Amino acid sequence: MSRGGRPGKRAEEPERKCIATGATAPKEGLIRFVVGPDQQVVPDVRGKLPGRGMWVTATASALHKAVKKGVFARAAKQQVKVPEDLVEEVSRQLGQRVIELISLARRSGSAVTGFEKVKDWLVKDEAEVLLQASDGSERGKTKLRPPFGGHHIDWLTANELGLAFGRQTVIHGALASGGLTNRVVEEALRLKGVREETAAAASGKDKTAR
Repeated sequence: MSRGGRPGKRAEEPERKCIATGATAPKEGLIRFVVGPDQQVVPDVRGKLPGRGMWVTATASALHKAVKKGVFARAAKQQVKVPEDLVEEVSRQLGQRVIELISLARRSGSAVTGFEKVKDWLVKDEAEVLLQASDGSERGKTKLRPPFGGHHIDWLTANELGLAFGRQTVIHGALASGGLTNRVVEEALRLKGVREETAAAASGKDKTAR
């Protein structure tokens, strides 16, 4: 696994077609949506809600295209209601999912926080993932190097990492290898696709306004 890369594709991994881009890809890189009883499109980040699934690539551009181009109605073959804040809701739900998984890893002893503990795990090659808050000090974050061949997740905020570790805020964290860690990485990469493009677009609008 490469730094920040997606885990290798599993054998016989199910694939789905993105209704926005037309591309076919493994399910882990897409977001599932269903139509609720009130004909409203609902994100199903866990993939467990009843109903016929509609899949969209986990990027802000694909999600915005799905919202604006009416592809949900075509895929569902019926009139549907698409919330204006659907992309933001997907980001919120994915963020919550990553927080929950990190919290489970912490409870099982597969996660630590605090600069010294994280550094110790990195030095001893016990860390598979380095977690760092997106809004943490860049100078402080550069003092820790991601594990060789592992992952560096730095698009969760200090408050979000704090929720995962049962603290007010967290800047540094680490995850050991294992099943839960693989799930954290998969969900975090879906979140990255949504958040990075959204942040870039917002930054561009700010520059234009100036």
